This record gives sequence, C-alpha cells and structure tokens, in this order.
Amino acid sequence: MVTAEVGGSGDPSAEVLAEAAAAFGLLASSARLHIVWVLAQGESDVTGLAERVGGALPAVSQHLTKLKLAGLVRSRREGRRQVYFVDDPDVVTVVRLMVGQLTDRAARAPVRHAPVRHV
Repeated sequence: MVTAEVGGSGDPSAEVLAEAAAAFGLLASSARLHIVWVLAQGESDVTGLAERVGGALPAVSQHLTKLKLAGLVRSRREGRRQVYFVDDPDVVTVVRLMVGQLTDRAARAPVRHAPVRHV
C-alpha cells in the first residue's frame, strides 16, 4: 500500500488518491465494513464471519475475495479451515476511528421522536 505523509505540505499523488478511493469504495459496503470490523477484533474462518455478520456463506466468501484482492485481508490455512485476518493495521485504525466517531456522535445526539401529526 502506498502511503502519504499526513499533514504534509503537498497534495498526494494521483496514484495514492486512486488507491485510497478504491479502498474506501470497498469499505463503502456495510457488509464488507462489518467483516473488516469483525476481523479487526481477531481472526476468523468464513463460517464464523457469516454467523457474526449475519450473511450467507457464499456472499461473505465473495466479500472476502474482494477484500483479499485489495490487500486489506489475508488468509492462511489451518488444517481444512481457511482463517482470515486484517493484513493492514492502518485500515483497522481508520475503520475503528470512523465507527467510533459515529457511535459517539449517535450517543450524544438528542433522541428524535417521530413528528406528531394533527388530524
């Protein structure tokens, strides 16, 4: 993965921006984001991931394939099982930061009630 200096004086290269957009594009799927979130907590096989994220086994497997091709997730064989893990700790940091910020924001937001309709 290509990295750019945070807070640097120049703009990132077109290559870096394209790579970042592709990674964010993959994580724009709530299912893939959930998979990365789960894998950030620890390794898992596809069956465990499917149970945790509430997805069908073939769909979770397809998401994992895309994440692997992008270099965000890796796997290793343990006997008959394929065990998946996050390959890039910086991605874990970004995902945790974003989800944490949104969770905090939701907790601070006033409770909104449905508008009362007068008939």
